[in-house]
Amino acid sequence: MKKLKINAIYLLGLFFVLNSCTNDLDVVPQDDDVFLSEDFFAQPNAYKIGLAGVYGNLAVTGYGDAGSSFLEGIDAGTSQFTRCLWYMQNLTTDEVLWSYENDPGTKELQRNIWGADNPIILGMFSRTMGEVAFANEYLRQTTPQKLSGRGITDATLLAEIETYRGEVRALRAYAYYVLMDLYGKAPFVTEADPINFAGPQYDRQQLFTFIESELTTILPNLKAPRTNESGRLDQSFARMVLAKIYLNAEVYLGTNKYAECMAQCTEIINGGFALKPNYLDNFKADNNTSEEMIFAIQSDGQVTQSYGATTVMVNGQVGSLESNGVSFGVGAGAWGGALRLRKQFVQKFDGVAFDFDARKTVMGGGPRSLDITDVLDRNQGYILGKFSNISSTGIPGQNSTFVNTDFPLFRLGDVYLMYAEAQMRNDGATNGSSTANASSQSLTYINSLRERANDGNFANVTTGDVTLDFLIDERARELHWEAHRRQDLIRFGKYTGGSYNWAWKGNGANGIAISNNLKLFPIPEQSLASNPNLTQNTGY
Repeated sequence: MKKLKINAIYLLGLFFVLNSCTNDLDVVPQDDDVFLSEDFFAQPNAYKIGLAGVYGNLAVTGYGDAGSSFLEGIDAGTSQFTRCLWYMQNLTTDEVLWSYENDPGTKELQRNIWGADNPIILGMFSRTMGEVAFANEYLRQTTPQKLSGRGITDATLLAEIETYRGEVRALRAYAYYVLMDLYGKAPFVTEADPINFAGPQYDRQQLFTFIESELTTILPNLKAPRTNESGRLDQSFARMVLAKIYLNAEVYLGTNKYAECMAQCTEIINGGFALKPNYLDNFKADNNTSEEMIFAIQSDGQVTQSYGATTVMVNGQVGSLESNGVSFGVGAGAWGGALRLRKQFVQKFDGVAFDFDARKTVMGGGPRSLDITDVLDRNQGYILGKFSNISSTGIPGQNSTFVNTDFPLFRLGDVYLMYAEAQMRNDGATNGSSTANASSQSLTYINSLRERANDGNFANVTTGDVTLDFLIDERARELHWEAHRRQDLIRFGKYTGGSYNWAWKGNGANGIAISNNLKLFPIPEQSLASNPNLTQNTGY
């Protein structure tokens, strides 16, 4: 399928109109001589180029090579959207450890001892508020008044631009969803506000209301599921964000919205997506062709180079002892054991039921110990082989460092498990109960995933097997390293406190209890200084 061509030059132009953007971005643009002029909009296909730029902020960090960044004072690697998302949703949990703790911010994240000065937390806040700012400026530049003033009257082009505007609004709603989930609050700014406006602070209730209303409003005007070009969103993207906020509504609002989550999941499932027969094909260099992918953030080893999550994961999963990078389509030694698995995740695959499970790409044993007693010892801890820079047909990516593998933000396998969880909770299952009440429909969805992973062997479970504890473990087996784990552990009551500990949780080798304030990340110090409307989260 043809991919949307990411355009970083448009983003550079946007930085001119945000030239005092410490309020919107908490950073400073690198080049204030480049700006969006009417000459830009006179170009052929200008509005689609601009659209690609808004998408591009999620994929690239700058308009140069992978080390370039639009955000001055922040390293490109610690401000790339998917990398920051992955660090904050996965590195802070029971799934994975990063070996090179001298990399700024990583030690504090993976040991759950972060503070408001953490550069990755700043990078994520800045990049995501940047997405809001880019979306707002695109919407300002595409109003009917602006288009009329430029003499644009072609009905086909006007209809296309209206579609683009809907996608941009959906991307902005997604950005606010990320901020709501990670930080619990954000400065609220729309295209109706002046540039460099210091937005008022919106809490979770206000952000939830905006996201829900915005996506519900634009949903009918987005393209139907699986009809847009690769790299662009459709109605199922909007429904996925809605399903996510409904599934987590008890965390965000203290309100049960499981029936609403089930309804959105059903709409997505009926949208023409299908499970990829080979589970691992969802994580290969041509995963943009997967019929399971609802939305993926683009990665291309030639034209969208960045140190994004998939480049980090493919290179990082190469073992220090194994030097097995060629089998993943990168250098033999790659990053030499940068990523290793925490014991508690590996144990999710214990037992004969998972001997032939395609999701079990764990490698260890022999000289490689299961326990990690020294985070800096790259020979300790098992490693993973889930992601690859080789296509489903065996063709390696063009670049042996920067991968072609898109980041699977939303896929159908997650929807199946979301439906099952929402149904069980809607019918009375709680974190404090071992009640097994999965419906026949939920069992069908769960067993479809297990059968896909096992070719029918040792796959099927029954109602008596499926408790909420089973379900969170199944989410780990199906969705590990896909930026869901922190959110899941919080929703299941297993993140803070000491009821469930993992290696190096709370900076203890065997894990210790952590405080409830860590369910939210702090507002970065720079952001507080630049916007007096913002307040710090409790406990920081």
